[in-house]
Amino acid sequence: MNSIHLVALLIYFTVGTIIAYISRRMGVKSASDYYVAGGRMRGLLAAGTYAATTFSAFMMVGLVGLTYQTGVGALGFELIYLVSTVTILSTLGFRIWKLAKTKKWISPSQMLGDLYGSKTLAVAVAFLYLFAMIPYTVAQIQGLGVVFQVSGLEYIHGVMLGALIILLWIVLAGIWSVATTDLYQGILMLAGGIIFLSWTTSTLAQEADISKVLETLGAQGFLGLTSFWSPQVFLAYTIPWVFFAVTNPQVVSRLYIHKDANSYKRSVALFSAYAFLYTLIAVSVGIIARMLAIGGFIPGDLPRDSVTPSLLKLMTPGLSAVVSVSIMAAAISTANSIVLAVSSSVFKDILNREEKSLRAAFAINLALTLIASGLALLKLGYIVDLSVLTSVFLLPLAPVTVLGVWRHGKLSTASSIAAIMAIITGGGIGFYGFVTYGAAKTFTMSYLYLPVSAWILIISTAILALGILVDGLRLKNKKEG
Repeated sequence: MNSIHLVALLIYFTVGTIIAYISRRMGVKSASDYYVAGGRMRGLLAAGTYAATTFSAFMMVGLVGLTYQTGVGALGFELIYLVSTVTILSTLGFRIWKLAKTKKWISPSQMLGDLYGSKTLAVAVAFLYLFAMIPYTVAQIQGLGVVFQVSGLEYIHGVMLGALIILLWIVLAGIWSVATTDLYQGILMLAGGIIFLSWTTSTLAQEADISKVLETLGAQGFLGLTSFWSPQVFLAYTIPWVFFAVTNPQVVSRLYIHKDANSYKRSVALFSAYAFLYTLIAVSVGIIARMLAIGGFIPGDLPRDSVTPSLLKLMTPGLSAVVSVSIMAAAISTANSIVLAVSSSVFKDILNREEKSLRAAFAINLALTLIASGLALLKLGYIVDLSVLTSVFLLPLAPVTVLGVWRHGKLSTASSIAAIMAIITGGGIGFYGFVTYGAAKTFTMSYLYLPVSAWILIISTAILALGILVDGLRLKNKKEG
């Protein structure tokens, strides 16, 4: 392994572990403290953990490659995600935070079960998280192995070290150690992105005639919507991201952690600024990568996920080490947040453990991390495919969450049954597509000019709305009677 990369990795690991250890002083005495900070977290730390959790290695690997391959259309769907997320956080998210302060939720599945008065629904959602989120965690760990290979480390060593970091930073103090290391990693991610953008910009200025490259870039359509971005494909990418803030457990659980309203509002404002800047950096690197390809500096037919590794190999060892570590940080911050969120659902809704059973929480985290890292070592192709469809499998939770919060206190048996049926039906559609057509085709295919994600959203919403209507009519008849 390159000595500079090794030093950078050791510094990253050491500093992060020290930060995680110091976070123990916040005091973790119950499951509420361990999973959601007992609702005591302030704005900056809450914003840092939300940002680092939200933005995985997808940004500097996946989004860079997607932009390189498809042009600035990639910016469009990312900005739609950002606007929708900030809107949700400012409205529905704030309502969820207020309810969480009263209800003392520690898991997103517990929240949904409580809103609908159904333990069965809570268990069903917890199992959905296991099915959908474990493959996504595996994909993050596999990504770590690949990035470690760029640094000259063996894939197996990368996976094992990544798993160690994930587990250690969770176990030390739960959400407190995850959040403090997330803030640290969020800073690394932004610094690495800025360095990456600066290097690609400088390289472009040295290696190509920028005016000619820009002219070719525009002529090839990369400054507009390329043929890739058909309306159906754009919707397929956009719809799951629009509802990301209310479907993915690792970010939903972040709504429970804020100390007060001012901390919540400050967190949303800080996250918005960070997200906008980080998105612009990733898309800009992707566009410049395409310009470098036009200029002949890198191949023009690189696979999407090979663009960033190819650029890293061309950088000086020092810069490559910093950017590589920042990408590792993005993957680890997402992976440990997912493990912690899924663990909270297993702890509360599947095993129904008591608040003081912290040893059970540790054991669950260990089991989830070992399962994810073991699957990563096997390099099973379907794991990567399933991770592509994670957002599709979780999409039925969007109407279940939105309508559950909106109709809180007015839901009964019919609504809870309908919520379960909506999840089963929506997830079943996604799974049928995966088995029949494969993940990539299912994700982008359309029927009657609408992608699968749109149909899942429409059908699950219709099923749930019917159940809510039945409960509404029963309530009305009861009052009149």
